[in-house]
Amino acid sequence: MIKKKIALVMGGYTGESVVSLKSAAVVAQHLDEDRYEVFPVHVYQDSCYHLAANGEKIPVDFNDFSISLAGEKIKFDGVFNIIHGSPGEDGKLVGYFDMLGIPYTTCDSLTSSITMNKAYTKNIIADIPDLHVAKSVQLFENYNGLAEELLEKLSLPIFVKPNSGGSSIGMSKVKNAEELDLALDLAFKEDDQVMVEEFVSGREFSIGIYKAKGKITVLPSTEIISSKEFFDFEAKYKPGVSEEITPGRMDERDVEKVKKIAEQVYRKLNCKGAVRMDYFLETKTDDFYFIEINTVPGQTETSLISQQVKAVGMNLKDFYTELIEEMWH
Repeated sequence: MIKKKIALVMGGYTGESVVSLKSAAVVAQHLDEDRYEVFPVHVYQDSCYHLAANGEKIPVDFNDFSISLAGEKIKFDGVFNIIHGSPGEDGKLVGYFDMLGIPYTTCDSLTSSITMNKAYTKNIIADIPDLHVAKSVQLFENYNGLAEELLEKLSLPIFVKPNSGGSSIGMSKVKNAEELDLALDLAFKEDDQVMVEEFVSGREFSIGIYKAKGKITVLPSTEIISSKEFFDFEAKYKPGVSEEITPGRMDERDVEKVKKIAEQVYRKLNCKGAVRMDYFLETKTDDFYFIEINTVPGQTETSLISQQVKAVGMNLKDFYTELIEEMWH
């Protein structure tokens, strides 16, 4: 069997590149060596190279996304994209792959760029039955008096978050009016668009969804119990700060309901590969509230998708094989 050449693309332009490298290490460890020859490719703002086994950095030719090894030109059959944030998750890199006709494991450029924008995403999925969205305002600039205007429209407590940031960087929970100006400054440091939304009181869950063998599979939800005010960067990546239960504690009726919702979100946004939808189950009403969708979710050993795959009795090797094989269909 001739092995397919796969570029495992990692790194990126944001603070999330450190998480991307951790995810890539896990993916590399679990890819089927009998089927695939894997080439780690690092993408940064100032460089793009294949990191050879001997530590040599071999530059990538951007004309056709190829490398030269021992005088031989190597082109890739496909790309396993594990860049969180820009340019891997926001559509820039996959748009380039589309132009070259190279298949990849993640969403296409349109879906990737739309879903990086939290406000646009919420507008698209707003009419899905049984799915609610918190009241919010999308901001394009920061100015004097903005905080007062927001407090007329929204009720405290509120979340202030960069519209396209990931890993909860630049995000604040504002409980009183005095904190709002600072929270806005912090979010606008990360992004030129900011979303401010009312806080939903409830239990937080995250659910993985992927397409393979022509069908959409919804994985079990993970319930996130954070000792922090919200599931921030530290809670996500520092052991012991949050407790995660997979499958999360939900009654059977809600489990079935969220499966339907998750599948509709995946279809409506035209997702591909494995994505993760975060949601709240509101305390008073048991309504489902959409938080966001993550189109290049973390793939570290402890990350939520990995936990959910294991919860259905599947191993990561088979899971990654299904994701890779799907990109040629």
